[in-house]
This record gives sequence, C-alpha cells and structure tokens, in this order.
Amino acid sequence: MKRISKSIKSFFRHIVSFFDKWLITPITKIMLKIAGFFKDNMKSLDRIAGKKSTLIIISLLLAFGVFVIVDQESNVMIDQYAEVLYDEPVSAIYNEELYVVEGLPETVDITLIGQRRHIFLAKQAPSKGVSVDLTGLKPGNHKVTLNYSQRLKSLDYRLDPSEVTVTIYEKVSQTKSLTYDILHQDNLDSKLYIDNVELDRSEVIVKGAEYKLDQVATVRALVDVDEIGNPEAGEVTLKDVPLVAYDAEGKRVDVEIVPSTVDAKLTITSPSKEIPVTVVPKGDLAFGKSIESIDTNVTTVTVYGQQDAIDEIEELEVEVDVKGLENNKEFTVTLKKPKGITEISEKTITVNVKIVNSITKEFEVNTIEFRNLADGLSVQALSAQDTTVTVSVSGSESLVNNLDASSIVAYVDLDGYGVGEHEVEVHVQQDDLRLTYTPKTKRVKVRIQE
Repeated sequence: MKRISKSIKSFFRHIVSFFDKWLITPITKIMLKIAGFFKDNMKSLDRIAGKKSTLIIISLLLAFGVFVIVDQESNVMIDQYAEVLYDEPVSAIYNEELYVVEGLPETVDITLIGQRRHIFLAKQAPSKGVSVDLTGLKPGNHKVTLNYSQRLKSLDYRLDPSEVTVTIYEKVSQTKSLTYDILHQDNLDSKLYIDNVELDRSEVIVKGAEYKLDQVATVRALVDVDEIGNPEAGEVTLKDVPLVAYDAEGKRVDVEIVPSTVDAKLTITSPSKEIPVTVVPKGDLAFGKSIESIDTNVTTVTVYGQQDAIDEIEELEVEVDVKGLENNKEFTVTLKKPKGITEISEKTITVNVKIVNSITKEFEVNTIEFRNLADGLSVQALSAQDTTVTVSVSGSESLVNNLDASSIVAYVDLDGYGVGEHEVEVHVQQDDLRLTYTPKTKRVKVRIQE
C-alpha cells in the first residue's frame, strides 16, 4: 500500500509540474504575445476567434495533449507486474574444509516485481543466484540474510525465506571400514551367481559434524547389477561405484565420504549340477489301494545356484498329493527351487501314478541297527526278542511278493540317550515309497554303557 500511495503522489506531482512547465507558463507567454498582437490586429483576430470552428479546433488540441500526458503517466503506475521464480538454488560461501553448515535451505522462491519487459529481461540475463556469505562466522547458531544477485535495478525482489538460522560445526574426520551391498541381484540371469565382490579399498574417510559421525554404523558400496552391460560368467569391473553411510537402523547419514566412489571387481559364476528327480507321494490312498508305479516324463534336471547349495543337493524331491486316490492319475507338478538354487532346467514335470489293489505281507527282520549313538558309548539289546522285529509291508501284489526281507532296514534312533537302560521306538527305513512299512514290534529295550 505504501508503494502504491507513493506512486500516486508521484503521478500527481508529475502532472502539476508538467502543466506548470509546459502549459501554464508557455500559454501565459503566448497569451501576452497574443494580447500584444491583438492590440495591433484586434479587429481581424476578433473575427477569427469569434468563429465556432476555431474554438472547437483549439479545444480538441488541448484535450488531446492532456490525454497523451495522463496516459503516459498512468502507464508508469499501472504497468506493475509480479512473477515468482520457484526453487532457486542457494549457495553458501565458507571454508568447506574446516566447517559444516546445517539449516541452510537448498532452494528459495524469488518474487520479482516491476514492469513486464524488465522482468522478461531479468529472466534472460545471467545471474549469480541466491547466496549467503558465512565467511568469518564461528561455530554456533547464526541468523543470516540471503542475497539475490540481480542486474536490473529497476526491479524489486523478495526472497522466501529471506533470513534463516544456520548452525556451523567444526568438521572432523574418521576412518571407517568399507563393505558392499548388491543391488538388483534378482535382475541377473538366474543361471548366473555373483560369487565374489572385491573393492579396490577396504577403508574410507568420513567427514562431518562430530555428532553425525557418531551415527555412522557402516559405509557401503552400492554395487548395482544393472550397471553390468552384458552379464556372463567371468570377471567384470564396475567403475565409480557410489558409497553411502548408514546408521544402525539402516537410514542414510548425510556425511562427506572420501573418496566418494570406488571400483569393484565382480566374479560371476554359473555353478550347475545334474541330479535325479524323486517323486514323494503324500497322504494315504483309498482303503485297500496301493501304488504300483510312479513314472515321470523327466528323470533328471540341471540345477543352478550357489556353489555350496549345488554341492549339498543330491536329488530334487517332488511331492504329489495321493490322499484318497483309488484310480490312476496324471499330475502336472511345478518344480520348487530348494534354498540356494536360483534356476532349474525344467519348470514343470508330469507324474503318472498307477493304482492297484493292495496286499499285506509280514517279514521277519533279524537285525536292528543302532543309529546316532554318542561317541565313547556302546549299546546292546537286553534280550533276544529285542534283536528282531516283524515288519508288515503293504503294496501291490507284484512289489510285495518280490520283496526280499534282507532289503528291509529296521533301526532305533539313540540321539540324546545316555548310559543306562532304555526302551526306544523302532523305525523302518522307507526304501521304496510305493510300499508302506509298519513295524509290528513298536519298541525294544537296550542297554547303553561306556
């Protein structure tokens, strides 16, 4: 309002000055000359001035002149325009080697006020932007004023914010161990595996305010698999891998890291192994039924993954639900990846289960194995009856009749048993999953001694 009031006063002052200088004074002089002229030519002038057309012309000329003057002055007052420049960057001048500054906004909004043409020129002309000079300020809190470097003095400008409170800290440094994270590993070909990552340094220096450095729990190199152009087995080096500092909760800590990037050498492998497929039926068949055969369209598959997982896996178990089954059935099974396995050569397999009527036959097993006995101990059965077990075997007639009793393995698990006499449960090893083995002797007595 003050600015508008000032502009109005200036406007009227210009008008009065203009009329005094260019109208009143000159007209007065002219009138005096005209008066003198009239004395000499009174009759002729009276005749001209007395004409209506002459008066109209003079009035129009005076009105036109006043209009032009007023229009020019009003344009100066009315042609005021404002435009906001958003998110203008802020720079600070201080010794970055010695101090850390917090509280300074990254950007501010600038409102330019003036005539449109001046604002247009100001936007086209290069500017040093918004800055604040912190030179000479010591550690602590300081209220500082932001400055905008503009070349056109005909414009007025306002910053939002124009003043801020900043905190200056002394910059300290610490040495931190460097580790790494692998990003977007799932985007890597499932047959490939990053076996090792070697960074070109094991330690870095972090700089910043002391309280910020105390928050740093780890510094990690972010190794991005997507940066590898054409991944394949072998070694590849990634340049300029960025480093990030994290606190104990995994949040980023804003500190300076020297150097800010490292080089990483990746060893990419493709461990694989061919293993058999084993079908495991789950659930009880319909009463009186048994499995005569289990056939698959694929008997072996190739698995890929971590080397230790490849070394441990010996077979791929595939479960099929045969609960209540009483007729032949074909299953389509999606293969599941075991832990550490990233790819299997087959996605699905077909399993054909043939169902027949079941028979049951008993077999005498004369030897019971003792498993998982602790080192330094020995075990023996308490009686002859505790050395044999009768096993009832159910299955298809052809399988049961061709079964040899010597192939049936009965055992007791002594894991956790110590010196003394114990009654332990009898188990039968399921060598053929198409058959059902049931020990008729449920428990036997043994003596464990040193």
